[in-house]
Amino acid sequence: MRSPRWISMPVALVLIASTPAFAAELLPADKPIHEVVDHHINAGLKTEKLKPAPQVNDANLARRLTLDLVGRIPAVSEVRTFVSSPESDKRTKLIDGFIGTPEFVDHQAVRFEVFITGGNGNIRKYLTTAFQENRGWDSMTRDILLAKESDPVQKEALAFLKGRLKDTDQLTNDVSVIFFGINVSCTKCHDHPLVDGWTQDHFYGMKSFFNRSFDSGGFVGEKEFGRVEYTTTAGEKRQAPLMFLTGTVVDEPEGHEPSKDEQKKLEAKYKELAKKKEAPPEPKYSRRAKLLEIALKPGEDHFFAKSIVNRVWHQLIGQGLVMPLDQMHSENPPSHPELMDWLARDLVSHNYDLRRLIRGIAMSQAYSRSSQWAAADRPAPETFAVGVVRPLTPWQYSRSLGLAATDPRQFAGEIKPDELLKRITGAANAGNASLFEEPGENFQISADEALLFSNSDRIAGSYLRGGLFGYLKTIEDSSKLIDEASWSILSRAPDAEERKLLVTHLDARKDRRDQALQQLIWAMLSGTEFRFNY
Repeated sequence: MRSPRWISMPVALVLIASTPAFAAELLPADKPIHEVVDHHINAGLKTEKLKPAPQVNDANLARRLTLDLVGRIPAVSEVRTFVSSPESDKRTKLIDGFIGTPEFVDHQAVRFEVFITGGNGNIRKYLTTAFQENRGWDSMTRDILLAKESDPVQKEALAFLKGRLKDTDQLTNDVSVIFFGINVSCTKCHDHPLVDGWTQDHFYGMKSFFNRSFDSGGFVGEKEFGRVEYTTTAGEKRQAPLMFLTGTVVDEPEGHEPSKDEQKKLEAKYKELAKKKEAPPEPKYSRRAKLLEIALKPGEDHFFAKSIVNRVWHQLIGQGLVMPLDQMHSENPPSHPELMDWLARDLVSHNYDLRRLIRGIAMSQAYSRSSQWAAADRPAPETFAVGVVRPLTPWQYSRSLGLAATDPRQFAGEIKPDELLKRITGAANAGNASLFEEPGENFQISADEALLFSNSDRIAGSYLRGGLFGYLKTIEDSSKLIDEASWSILSRAPDAEERKLLVTHLDARKDRRDQALQQLIWAMLSGTEFRFNY
């Protein structure tokens, strides 16, 4: 992972929060998202005098879109239909056909659960409902941070808070990173050494929004009282202001805190309710609610909007407009600031509609550039001149393996769309997802995964001796067999060199053709081409 851009830059810069929320001179608000994306990315390429990689072919595009939108490779019938279609708007139809389907909802719920909890907290059921209803990101965030125990839907979102209440410092930083794109952990112990104006007040000011929240017998409670005190590096003791990341200090209502005697009574009441496993009363004044109020206030909302824009862009493109994703401060500006501003403004003006944002990026030329680069020097990733090769998530990989190993005849012929989708989702199950690693930066396939494919009967039984193997066994012509295997697993036709090599492999082992066929399937399924979204 490359070093944050601020390491080599001058120190004397102020926070991004001190700049206007969105640049004044932006492209018109009514332009389609994909046109704005390509305008800014192409302008940057022109400035850098870079000729971008060509657009991917139809088979590659169908595979990439299907993986990104519904979390699996396309079925043979899907990719072949897309490739053979002469319609000029087939890309639009494919994207719109996926968005809003149960598969899209499930895939986004899985991706966002990993993003929000790191895989350590089950809020998938809540997220599934939220994506089904197309709730805005602001609404989802409000539920995650302010959910009511009495609401059966919101209650499921509380897992995020419940897993972090015992460590308020961690909760403070997690909220700052996940929802605002800022890692404040550095300023817990000292002012930021390289970002002027980024002080301990920012960490403890954010912590003050959470210091009254506590675990009350399994319920999320929030007290009416409590302040944060800390000691500066100079040894000065301070009471932390209630301060948002932008530097805005919140003036709390006078007299909102109960007296000392009332605090003692409330503490006793909290303990009694916890023993009874009953939810504590809601506070008259909620600091967590105040955080959301100010974070979504016009003029203050750019951290919130830009952070999720950056996350979704990274999810679809493989490289954020700001990298690392949790360093959205002035010393680390976006690679394309006007594009970031426009996308954030568009998201806010359309009620934080994530479907709209995902669709717009997926429609762009920047999204569908080839990952192949012929020249020796590959352009810097922040130019977006060439596609980024991305490892599949466990969810994508497991579902794709299941689908690839299924007899493709299940998806052929005159099948009604609902039945076809049922068959595809039945084959593309994520039952083996736990066997695979969630990819991070500089992902490399682990030894455990390599050994799993080499030695596991579970893998062999699921994928090497499944329906695809049974179907391919019926094909005597080796060249046709290679065609069917390649379309089923790699979502494309084999090239001439591959065909020659694989036909030779099969024909040289006529006395043990079943074994040779399993070796062929194994090589395709365990190879790097299948393992990555390219």
